[in-house]
Amino acid sequence: MATKKTSMISPELQRILDANHHDPFSVLGRHSDGNNETIRTFIPRAKQVQIANTKIQLERIGNTDLFQWSGKSGQLEKYYRFSWLDENDQPQESYDPYCFEPLLSEFDLHLFGEGKHWHAYHVLGAHLTEVEGIKGVSFATWAPNAKRISVVGDFNNWDGRCHPMRTRGGSGIWELFIPELTAGCMYKFEIRSSIDNQLLLKTDPYGRSFELRPGTASIVTSDNEYQWNDDAWIDHREKRDWLHEPMSIYEVHLGSWQKDAQGNFLNYRELATRLVEHVKQLGFTHIELMPITEHPFDGSWGYQTTGYYAPTSRFGSPDDFRYFIDYCHANGIGVMLDWAPGHFPKDAFGLARFDGSALYEHEDPRLGEHKDWGTLIFNYGRNEVRNFLFSSALYWLEEFHLDGLRVDAVASMLYLDYSREADEWVPNKFGGRENLEAIQFIRQLNEVTHEKHPGSLIMAEESTSWPMVSRPIYLGGLGYSMKWNMGWMNDTLDYFSKDSIHRHYHHDLLTFSLLYAFTENFILPFSHDEVVHGKGSMLYKMPGDEWQRFANLRLLYCYMFTHPGKKLLFMGCEFGQGREWNEAEELDWYVLDYPLHQGIQNIVGDLNKLYCSTPALHRHDFEGQGFEWIDCHDASQSVLTYMRRDGDDTVVIVLNFTPVPRHNYRIGVPSEGGYEEILNSDSEYYGGSNIGNSQYIQSQPQKWMNQPHSLELTLPPLASIILRKKKE
Repeated sequence: MATKKTSMISPELQRILDANHHDPFSVLGRHSDGNNETIRTFIPRAKQVQIANTKIQLERIGNTDLFQWSGKSGQLEKYYRFSWLDENDQPQESYDPYCFEPLLSEFDLHLFGEGKHWHAYHVLGAHLTEVEGIKGVSFATWAPNAKRISVVGDFNNWDGRCHPMRTRGGSGIWELFIPELTAGCMYKFEIRSSIDNQLLLKTDPYGRSFELRPGTASIVTSDNEYQWNDDAWIDHREKRDWLHEPMSIYEVHLGSWQKDAQGNFLNYRELATRLVEHVKQLGFTHIELMPITEHPFDGSWGYQTTGYYAPTSRFGSPDDFRYFIDYCHANGIGVMLDWAPGHFPKDAFGLARFDGSALYEHEDPRLGEHKDWGTLIFNYGRNEVRNFLFSSALYWLEEFHLDGLRVDAVASMLYLDYSREADEWVPNKFGGRENLEAIQFIRQLNEVTHEKHPGSLIMAEESTSWPMVSRPIYLGGLGYSMKWNMGWMNDTLDYFSKDSIHRHYHHDLLTFSLLYAFTENFILPFSHDEVVHGKGSMLYKMPGDEWQRFANLRLLYCYMFTHPGKKLLFMGCEFGQGREWNEAEELDWYVLDYPLHQGIQNIVGDLNKLYCSTPALHRHDFEGQGFEWIDCHDASQSVLTYMRRDGDDTVVIVLNFTPVPRHNYRIGVPSEGGYEEILNSDSEYYGGSNIGNSQYIQSQPQKWMNQPHSLELTLPPLASIILRKKKE
């Protein structure tokens, strides 16, 4: 809001009145010329101003809201206060923000400019701060192409004239300490761009809390004072051998998992109690949360993030979220967060053209825009942008004790031509399609997170054949802990979509994955992406009548839990929800009143417990020594037989992918003795027809399938049996 120009004041003062001054500290505050000093302030709507606890009255400059006093130096304290009457004749009093020195050190500015300030969130954003006993809030933001930035909020009537910030030279960082502000204040940054003089109102990129949508203001939060109770968990996590431990992940969208009786979102604390009980009952080891980073639109599922440092206020406060994670850890459940550093939305209040320029994104849309998603791509070539993302990743791991991050849409980061026509992308400096800057960012991200937080897991959703995604950087890899096995997922669902009479033509869809199963540390995912947008639920991907659909789904899960690789299952899939997932509605929990759905939940629980308690099924998920085919060639009968091993401990898996029971079916086994069924997916307990084998099956000294002994079995229809040699 500009003030009418007055001939009595200088151009410098007029720029303060117009909220157009790049260096307000050169005009406002205390200025000394040796023996004398001048105090100058700008307080809109003030009737009169004086130095608090003195008789010093400031004079109004012209007909403006600028006030000034000049006198001998040394009369005032270092940090003085103003008192004034506002337009309603109400007395007000506060310290002068413009008598405080800069708070950000040159070292902080240097590290940030180098892209190596791993904890940039400690200095940028809004922080409760105390300066020589005076409490307040320090604000800082990066906007090198701003002409002027002001902190606006509910404490100054959102008036950009009140609290203009100081610039820190060539760093592009602006800062201001506002004394006597407290936690809970709402604020934004009002930015005057030097590009086109446009006035922008932006939320804090480093904001740690936001008001509930549709509001978009940032909220000042106190530093983390939550009393954690998970020291033992963190200590174990740093030392554990996660590569050889079981990992079964339950993927959750908190907004639609369950709701309260009125259909409203549950609080993080309520979710903790309910969700942990469900996850423990079914034997999952980890929860993976779809993005709870703040986002304006429910339908984006959190993937179009505007608050890279803020748990969404939909479900409560940051401390409520800390309680959620602490409660999970207390119950032996790890927590992963889906994190989206590949793109961000175009919302005018967010990162897009933050200071009027393409600051966080690229100016060229061939580099800086995902047209498919209507989002912008981070400019990984800028140190400050990489630093923003590094610091965000560490923030979630440190401040919320998360056990890992699942990095969304890695393929879109790696390839310059991702989802683009030939004339819609720009090659790298070598003429290739690889995004060299993104590759550098990814490797550095994995180095920093693994160094700072040993035992934390960084997982890639990477859908192409990019080599060595989960291999060490020093070997030429990208350095991720694990990679989603999208090839296995697509081939498996393609196979299971076939009517059983045609499956013998497609046997290779099941066997192909073992040709590359140990080239990466793979997670086998049946995620949210497979049950939306007309793809059908997991249950209704299965062919046949109702009985066959449920039998196929039980068989699918047996194949998944016995195949090498860690496991991931999206919520609702564990009980065979019939509808596609809808983020606006809670899961169809009522279907658990029906035996077939209860059977799906029963078998998922039993498979989880068997997987976790049987080293042969998990210890060598990433190593070829833990798997051996017995017979991968029986395409004519659509049967697969294989072993999972850990030393002498051997589990035999037989899968029949047709609805035909097979009697007297012979398989080879590696040693003589009695074998028992430890799981049969056709059990009536799971909703099956209860065809199977006796408790004790004696091997026969007949060589079969290159094994020295064999078993004669009954294979139930559309089912798997899992066998284990009985101990003597």
